[in-house]
Amino acid sequence: MKILKKLGLCTALLLALGGFSRGQQSDVVENKDFEVLKNLEIFASAYKGLEMNYVDGVNPGDLIKTALDAMMATLDPYTVYIPEADIEDVRIMTEGQYGGIGSLIHYRDGSVYISEPYEGFPADRAGLKPGDKILEVNGESTRGKNTADVSAMLKGQAGTSLTLLIERPDEPKPFEVTLTRQEIQIKNVTYYGMLRDSVGYIRQDGFTEGASEEVKQAFLDLKSQGMKYLVFDLRYNGGGLLSEAVDIVNLFYRKGVPVVSTKGRMASKNHTYYTRETPVDTEIPIVFLTSRGTASASEILSGSMQDYDRAVLVGERTFGKGLVQNILPLPYNAQMKVTIAKYYIPSGRCVQALDYSHKDASGRPLPVPDSLRTAFRTAGGRVVYDGDGIEPDVAVEVPMVSDVAFSLVTKFWIFDYANRYAKKHEKLGDVADFVVDEALYADFLEFMKDKDYGYKLPSERVLDEFEKAVVADSCMPAVRAQYEALVKTLADTKQGDLRRHQEEISAYLREEIASRYYYQAGRAQAELAGDETVETAIGILLDQDRYRSLLRPKSAEMNDAVEE
Repeated sequence: MKILKKLGLCTALLLALGGFSRGQQSDVVENKDFEVLKNLEIFASAYKGLEMNYVDGVNPGDLIKTALDAMMATLDPYTVYIPEADIEDVRIMTEGQYGGIGSLIHYRDGSVYISEPYEGFPADRAGLKPGDKILEVNGESTRGKNTADVSAMLKGQAGTSLTLLIERPDEPKPFEVTLTRQEIQIKNVTYYGMLRDSVGYIRQDGFTEGASEEVKQAFLDLKSQGMKYLVFDLRYNGGGLLSEAVDIVNLFYRKGVPVVSTKGRMASKNHTYYTRETPVDTEIPIVFLTSRGTASASEILSGSMQDYDRAVLVGERTFGKGLVQNILPLPYNAQMKVTIAKYYIPSGRCVQALDYSHKDASGRPLPVPDSLRTAFRTAGGRVVYDGDGIEPDVAVEVPMVSDVAFSLVTKFWIFDYANRYAKKHEKLGDVADFVVDEALYADFLEFMKDKDYGYKLPSERVLDEFEKAVVADSCMPAVRAQYEALVKTLADTKQGDLRRHQEEISAYLREEIASRYYYQAGRAQAELAGDETVETAIGILLDQDRYRSLLRPKSAEMNDAVEE
């Protein structure tokens, strides 16, 4: 009852804001303010009614969180409520660090497993391996828990210890492992190295604090190794801190120029961010790699480099997230992440692809129509457009993942085979020299003989609907022979998919096996072999005439500029 009394008091206080009584509101308070107060009173009364009358009782925290989540979901996917229990996740997103054991985990068949330990961190030092099933954490069972639940159990203050009960394939019984948590710093630059012909490569997967310094150190190291050209990989980088993107632009472009401007409803949110330091290298030819997963701060970085004609972009059109969020404090250590502005890169364009202020009948945001997209110009006069992300200078189509490869990955059969391979082979040798040859692939096929990697082809799904229809029409006896022949033909076709898609499956095998020996760096290096987008980038860098031509306006664009 104390809670109900407090709610009543809160409602009274809300109505008293500004010292106005209910009778005075219509005359003095602006209509919008009255709507706010009215709806807050309705909300408090509705909650009070549920608390007093609902048949099974309610959980106050869950009920309010559901209401807040639903309210913010009507705006955009980036405006969210963050309860106190999830504050650590915000710290990880912004600072890239947390107290834990240093390992990826995954959920499979009702249990949580070690997926990929980070090299040199507690999980790795304790001997935990990919495929280890986590049965208990400090005596508490993980049964029925998902990866988020178990992740929360594993995280904690650096320096504190925890004991895991582990089940490992081929081990006779579960065993305990005691670890000491430490501060885990997630790398933003997950791999860098020399490719060939003086071409360096940097792969950046995050934009947490310190990202620009990581890029700088990787760049300087590559320069010391003789790098004359750079491939900078931002594919599937979902972004992070805007300030880090500005500082990375500053590594390659001159001091004192604008990189990004934010414009919001409140003037206090309008700000322009400039490069502030002496750059490291303003001359080295650079190609940035982009994908549909390149978003937010990654788009600020790649888009600014395009706008200043400082780099060539190769790959796919980017995601199109031109919205800026701030973290706002709430009572009782809760927080709220709120979209407060749109950002605009140097040419003046905003890359936002979806209009969350206009939605269809199903509540889905509408894309910015082509008719409303505006042409802008880079520093050198090239035409670029706002809306729908950033279009690369050279598009490279990424092939779709086949059904069979998707099944092998998501059912963890490639994961399991890599574990088996690592158990049989103590060493791998140089990743650059490792190939999935015919003997290895034949061994994989043997491993798969008794495994269920079933999946539905699109044609099989159509056939399922056909079966339902003919059964409903009582026509099955007349078409049974033809139907069963089609079913068998499709099944036979799938049996050959492991061979038909051997090249694609071999690439996944190579990456997974390399990670068993050389962790995340090994996986990244293995992914580069046969990467068409990387090969395209190298070709452009080594053909400097083409590189420079891509950074110049086309003749039609120059004619348009004259007419203007």
